[in-house]
Amino acid sequence: MTDDLELATAAALAGAEVVRAGYGKDLARTDKGGGDFATAADVAAERAVLDVIRAARPDDAVLGEEGGRQGAPDTGRLWLVDPLCGTLDYAVGNRLVAVNVALRDGPAAVADPFTGEVFRTDGETAWRRHEGTDTPLRPSAATALVDVNLDPPFPSAPAFRATDLLAHPVFVARFRPRVVSTTLALTWVAAGRRAAYVTDGTGLCDSVHFAAGTALCRAAGCVVTKLDGTPPGPDTRGLVAAADAKTHSLLMKLIRDEP
Repeated sequence: MTDDLELATAAALAGAEVVRAGYGKDLARTDKGGGDFATAADVAAERAVLDVIRAARPDDAVLGEEGGRQGAPDTGRLWLVDPLCGTLDYAVGNRLVAVNVALRDGPAAVADPFTGEVFRTDGETAWRRHEGTDTPLRPSAATALVDVNLDPPFPSAPAFRATDLLAHPVFVARFRPRVVSTTLALTWVAAGRRAAYVTDGTGLCDSVHFAAGTALCRAAGCVVTKLDGTPPGPDTRGLVAAADAKTHSLLMKLIRDEP
């Protein structure tokens, strides 16, 4: 597990180096439809991540945001890679992005290309590594900042709409909404920089967008559930990650529209 943790860290850092080098450049884009696209930096960063993983674990499979699944179909080891979470922000010069690498049901690492931070977990404990020093992650709801994912689709509507949550009087009185990249948002909950993160969606457990951030939150001791308050699983619908039980309980009441 320790070796896999160091591998995840090295792979995330390799991707982060590519993302950092491409920042501010006029990069070619590949349209994905629905307003989504990948830049040349996304593709190059994924290649850098995969090169590190393949050199150390040639028999492992990889699921990449840009290249899809590669490797043996029957292996029990699958790496989930989002080489540039926050492409839309990155393309317009916003630095709130991350590179995330996670071994399914194992270690994970999230690298911030612009701060030099790597947030990592062996599956049981979570740390922030900066300039060679590891510091344990300590969630906190003190900021009262809640990231809410407003990207479509919205499979839980009309029962749950993120816009309704933002307009709820209790939410307005208690929290302040923010929107950053998916992985960075979850990572910041684990690190105590956000009180919570809320999103709709399906298939989140094995998603390249959510796996690393969710692993960090769990290892850091955050409360992580589906939108209905039950533990995440293969049929996960939505996600609520909160720094503590009190914050999670309040958000669940607002999501259920309970008095």
